Amino acid sequence: MDIQPLPGEPCVLGESPLWHPLEQRLYWCDIPGRTLHRHDPATGVHDAWPFPQDLGCVAARDDGRLLVAQRDGLVVFDPADGTREPLVPAGYDTRIERFNDGKTDPRGRFWVGTIYEPRDAARAALYRLDGRALTRIAGDITTSNGLAWSPDGHTMYWADTKAHRITAWDYDLERGLPTNPREFARFEPPAHGSDYAGRPDGATVDAEGCYWAAMFEGGRVLRFSPAGELLQTIHLPVRCPTMPCFGGTDLRTLYITTAREKRPAEEIAALPWSGRVLQLRVDVPGLPASIARSA
Repeated sequence: MDIQPLPGEPCVLGESPLWHPLEQRLYWCDIPGRTLHRHDPATGVHDAWPFPQDLGCVAARDDGRLLVAQRDGLVVFDPADGTREPLVPAGYDTRIERFNDGKTDPRGRFWVGTIYEPRDAARAALYRLDGRALTRIAGDITTSNGLAWSPDGHTMYWADTKAHRITAWDYDLERGLPTNPREFARFEPPAHGSDYAGRPDGATVDAEGCYWAAMFEGGRVLRFSPAGELLQTIHLPVRCPTMPCFGGTDLRTLYITTAREKRPAEEIAALPWSGRVLQLRVDVPGLPASIARSA
């Protein structure tokens, strides 16, 4: 399997890759680097915009702008001219919590979770954006990640990275409500002398309804059937992948953001692509990213 990095400098903590279905370009965030990146594979042009705060995720909007989750709230960003418009403030203590993984459901509702940075209690939450307000839907986790929907939109996936657990929910598309949570996959936490396979970070779903999970500190991406059966393992030349997404004109290019934050010097020397965006070709295409409603 031919895995290559995109050109450019590595991120500190790359996250939230988004293949824009209208622009046909790839966006992603460097969270502590406070930068939004964009790559055009057709031209090789790379753009980057600095932000004043940590960035958790980015989503496309139906008005041609982007929805960006900063630490202190959601903002609407126009990459054409760089203008930013505050949309809704965060409803948590920004000194110890920030927005993390976010995705748009098949009906255009934007969802975003948080990370409780002390990581000593399950105090993070998952929110749904309703107009100019955030509605808290679920909680009792430490690190919200792994948001994705099945092709028919009737299953929602959500992961708690610290708990090493992925949950599947029945999803009411009409009302935008998840119900009937059940364990989809669980992973063993690290143990002395064990071969640690990592913990579930960001994720995506392909056209066959299979769930692709980046395993942070596990150096791999896993593909699960809709029933939770492990179908494929892709080993990567980095230890900390953070999220996959499908892109390219045929949605068969898998892009994977990665991290190098707080990694030991010897690991970076051995795995120099840490922090880069990786790309590889896959057999099954993904689904086009849903576009968030602006009203």
